[in-house]
Amino acid sequence: MVKSTKNNFGKFCLERGGNIIPLIVPTKDTYGPSLTNPSVLCLDDKILVNLRNINYTLYHSEKSVYEHFWGPLSYIHPENDLTLKTTNILCEFDYDLNLKNYIKVDTSEFDQTPLWTFIGLEDARLINWNDRLFLCGVRRDTTLDGQGRMELSELDKVTYKEISRFRIPTPNGNKSYCEKNWMPILSNPYEFVKWSNPVEVAKADPINKSCETIFLGEYTPGCKDWRGGSQVVPWGDYYVAIIHESNLFNSEAGRKNATYRHRFIIWDKDWNRMVLSEEFSFLNANIEFCCGMSIKGDYFYITAGIQDNASILIKIHESCVEEFINE
Repeated sequence: MVKSTKNNFGKFCLERGGNIIPLIVPTKDTYGPSLTNPSVLCLDDKILVNLRNINYTLYHSEKSVYEHFWGPLSYIHPENDLTLKTTNILCEFDYDLNLKNYIKVDTSEFDQTPLWTFIGLEDARLINWNDRLFLCGVRRDTTLDGQGRMELSELDKVTYKEISRFRIPTPNGNKSYCEKNWMPILSNPYEFVKWSNPVEVAKADPINKSCETIFLGEYTPGCKDWRGGSQVVPWGDYYVAIIHESNLFNSEAGRKNATYRHRFIIWDKDWNRMVLSEEFSFLNANIEFCCGMSIKGDYFYITAGIQDNASILIKIHESCVEEFINE
């Protein structure tokens, strides 16, 4: 067997016969220049993929050689529009990874005049709970100071129009400024892994408009922040997810810079951490983000955004995922 560069998951998958496809829809039906941070969900006879469509692009100087005027990590947007806007596009694929259909998610029934410059539901994960389809991401446009909260939007399963919206309060009495990247547990309705070190599991209640912590584990010292990524997926007797670690630092010119890396994490059903993989990238870019993973039969389907500019969908046999984690 050909040995892979173990920290490059994309290369590893291709060497083992996996598939990687770019996620693209025609530009005539997009709102802005970039399709990024996709989520994936295997549902019955189709694969659903949500694409975040944004009105700006992210510039990153990968080698820190050609910095933008504002630094090596900058949002580039129209001069006459300083907002950072997100719309979502729901795509249907077959299991051979052929795009069959796509449509912009209609949120018009619940949208209000934005109060902040980050507009729309960002980094939304796809969920199927109790045969109901949801998108859950962070929204920051409802307050004057940009307070972020996870919002759970139910979609009609035929038209993909938003039919309800629930802004989830935090379990700590709504004291935090910005909540984001909660990982929905696909087998446990309204439950999320809010944080991974220590493991904090929160359960939302859309009826009573509340949220509480139902499990809090032990903190592991000496580690980077383990932040949310994909959904939490049941896998045999375990849960598996992909988390990310962000390394924030300044360039030589004193400007903001960052790298993102990922890890597979496996818990047992009592939330004991069983495995934490070595860190990896998807395509060796410094800015990558994963908010989608689903399992159908013997295959994993994983989505990743590259530099907030591009999106990929990976199909890989579960035996290869086991090999990668164990390696």
